Amino acid sequence: MTIRLPHSAYGDFTEPEHDPEISSSSGSEDDAEDNNFDDWVSDEAQPCKSLFEEKTFPSAVEALAYDKATHGVDLETVFGKLSLDFLQRIRLVNYIRKEKPAPADVLSLTREVPLFSSDEYLIPVLEDDPLLQIQTDDWSDEEDTNAGPSSKQPAAEPTDLESAIQKVHALEIQVAKERQELLDYRSFIGERLNVASIIEQVRESEAAAGPSGAQEPLRDDDSHYFQSYEENDIHAVMIQDKVRTATYANFILSHPSLFRDAVVLDVGCGTGILSLFAARAGAKRVFAVDASDIAEKAEKIVKDNGLSDVITVIRGKVEDITLPEGVTQVDIIISEWMGYALLYESMLDSVLRARDRFLKPEGVMAPSQCQMVLTLCEGSELFKERIGFWGDVYGFDLSTMADVVYDNAVVDVVSPETLLSDPYVVKDLHIGSITTSQLSFSSTFTLTSTASRRTKVHALLLYFDTFFASDGLPIPHGTKPLIVKAGEGILAEVWPVGAHGGRTKPVRRTSQGEGLRKVTSFSTGPESFPTHWKQTVFFLRDPIVVDEGTVVAGTFHCKKSDTNSRELDVEIHYTVKSEEGDAPGDVIIQIYKVR
Repeated sequence: MTIRLPHSAYGDFTEPEHDPEISSSSGSEDDAEDNNFDDWVSDEAQPCKSLFEEKTFPSAVEALAYDKATHGVDLETVFGKLSLDFLQRIRLVNYIRKEKPAPADVLSLTREVPLFSSDEYLIPVLEDDPLLQIQTDDWSDEEDTNAGPSSKQPAAEPTDLESAIQKVHALEIQVAKERQELLDYRSFIGERLNVASIIEQVRESEAAAGPSGAQEPLRDDDSHYFQSYEENDIHAVMIQDKVRTATYANFILSHPSLFRDAVVLDVGCGTGILSLFAARAGAKRVFAVDASDIAEKAEKIVKDNGLSDVITVIRGKVEDITLPEGVTQVDIIISEWMGYALLYESMLDSVLRARDRFLKPEGVMAPSQCQMVLTLCEGSELFKERIGFWGDVYGFDLSTMADVVYDNAVVDVVSPETLLSDPYVVKDLHIGSITTSQLSFSSTFTLTSTASRRTKVHALLLYFDTFFASDGLPIPHGTKPLIVKAGEGILAEVWPVGAHGGRTKPVRRTSQGEGLRKVTSFSTGPESFPTHWKQTVFFLRDPIVVDEGTVVAGTFHCKKSDTNSRELDVEIHYTVKSEEGDAPGDVIIQIYKVR
């Protein structure tokens, strides 16, 4: 689906720098009279994140002022416009934090939307969120409440002192009321968090019951996923992906000091190839976990390679298993969890759950970081192959068949010559610290055309880069991935020629001694040798005509699909600015499935 909006009705996509001049007070004496945001935040300022960005400010006041100035959302005005009570304000803040709607969507909310009655949004998204401690600025209602019934005789004009005393009294009553509501809310959350899982199970059970009360089967997003990994073909494709497998082998075998005597957890082990590498690198114990039937073959592979005393294969979901031999923590978690567009299949959720359950505080995730990258793509050949040819099939117009292509991302290999902008990172995932809630996100982007002549852009292109840091820490800003070119001997240093058996020492070039390579990496982009992930292509219903310097700016929204948690829903909002000084064009919104 594609939507076109006037740019003036949407707002600006640019991501301005934080303005240190934005302050919490205007310095006017009238501020005390107006009771603005200073009045409904805690006296003791706490750091506070913007509602729409990852930026953090010294106080809630500054965060709110920034959102008002940058995104056009005045939270005080929204509260007043919708006449929200205390808990409804809590719900709205948590809704914005969790669902990450666009500012324009927040401004278009009505009081009738379900979120204002949903207990889901009473659960704080951020611990000790300063915006959940706000107090209403609407003092007039409280003053009217305490004024008593109207008298038939006109009241005498109060003196300045009497007015001040009345106002202080009204404020004291209101503050006491708000504090009690806050205490009640915190108590409610504490109780709710203790029973959240039980309530969720009950709700799922009720939702599954039909009109007659008969139980209907719950939606199952996992069975087909795990079954697809039972067959040989998919594992052959992954292992024969030289960029993928050789990079993992290179990282593991070139860091023996990291793996020697380590306890390793391999999440989604498949054939167990990564576990075999870990054992060869000197790991003391390796636990290879897979919920698919492939685990049976992995167990035989381990035995055939004489490594049953090192590697234990565990059949089951990593969310449910218990490690044997009394082991509760591991030193390293290795996993090849990446899917198309990086997040397709949602396996990263399981890896993060394994991290939270089993990884030592100083442990290492491998890979340690991934970056999702967006770029402009000319894509005319792929357009002809997937869309254009339907317009004339033996003299007949079958273009209706092309409509579905615009609604679904296409996974294919794209030539590097078709790229028409520098890459832009729309999501940087540090696997050691990211949370599952952050895997649904919105990110602004700016793509500047590098076309040397007037060219038509048929698509936006997404790929990802993957990094392995031996210390597990974030990579330095600007670190570029290794670009593997066709014909390079990327396997020579990790495959012992003619070796058999898991304990054969790895063969490495003497010039690449241990510890010299701190960050190992690979790219799935068009510049690199193709991988089985290929690239993800988002065809544009309205191709963009660009010259050198044309700017395409917008927002990339990505979340799990509502109908299948293994799939992705992507929205791309963008506008085009042709030349310096020109006004941006209409905002185009296009919606895709990644499946």
